[in-house]
Amino acid sequence: MTTERSDLTSRVLPRISLGDGSPDSLTAPPPPLPRDAPPVVRAQERFRVRGNAVVTGGAGDLGFAACRALLEHGLEGLVVFDMNPAEAEARTKTLKSDFPNAVIRFLKVDVTDENAVNAAVDESVQSVGPITTLLNFAGIVGCGHALDWSAKEWNRLINVNTVGGFLVAKSIARTMIERKTGGSMVFIASISGHRVNFPQPQVPYNVSKAGVIAMVKSLAAEWGGHGIRVNSISPGYMDTILNEGDGLEEPRKVWASRNPLGRMGQPDELTGAIVMLVSRAGSYFNGADLLIDGGQTLFM
Repeated sequence: MTTERSDLTSRVLPRISLGDGSPDSLTAPPPPLPRDAPPVVRAQERFRVRGNAVVTGGAGDLGFAACRALLEHGLEGLVVFDMNPAEAEARTKTLKSDFPNAVIRFLKVDVTDENAVNAAVDESVQSVGPITTLLNFAGIVGCGHALDWSAKEWNRLINVNTVGGFLVAKSIARTMIERKTGGSMVFIASISGHRVNFPQPQVPYNVSKAGVIAMVKSLAAEWGGHGIRVNSISPGYMDTILNEGDGLEEPRKVWASRNPLGRMGQPDELTGAIVMLVSRAGSYFNGADLLIDGGQTLFM
């Protein structure tokens, strides 16, 4: 909490509680895979996704690909938080058809509204059960010269990309701690949190994604003792609606010319890292940020 200057010398700092890794704790390593199981079974168990997930921004191209991947790897329950009912309902309908044994729901949620977020998390737990995975995809993009940004526009972008992700994570973390389930959270950062993009100016977006990376490390440190692992991925330029349109033809050429692979990424190319981070394959990842950019940041 913030402290007035006059009270600084009398404050008492709260302390982070760390895990001890003891066998019966939430920070213990996962039990060994059965040695007598066939190799294919051991491989499947290594990347199996258990429990239930909330995916914010799950109706977007990247979020939808991640939802499908989690369900393919065994996710039992899924709740999509999104602000686009038409697209979200269509995509959740597709997932329900493809994965009839899973419980799949959509909730319209403004992630910047704390009360709405808390209500949606409570409803999610009631409908699918304890939430053990969170993917924070919700976000907006904005480009423009620094001199043209107003405080109102700046705050809106920061609120969605950074504050909104925090509000959802805080609400879900509270349920994980109360139920002593632990879990895994993956935030979507960006190469924009690591380097300055070219040729487009987008200072508040870059600040928001750098904030996501810093937030992930802070939450990983604070919540790790509760068995909650928090990580992020930083995608490069992805071939989605955000990078479509005739007006982006020249920037796309510039981006490709600075990428060792000479192309954008496909949404499904993020899913391997996401599945790893939320499964036992990623059980010792905590506070990490994985660059998935084809080498874009080598020549930003």
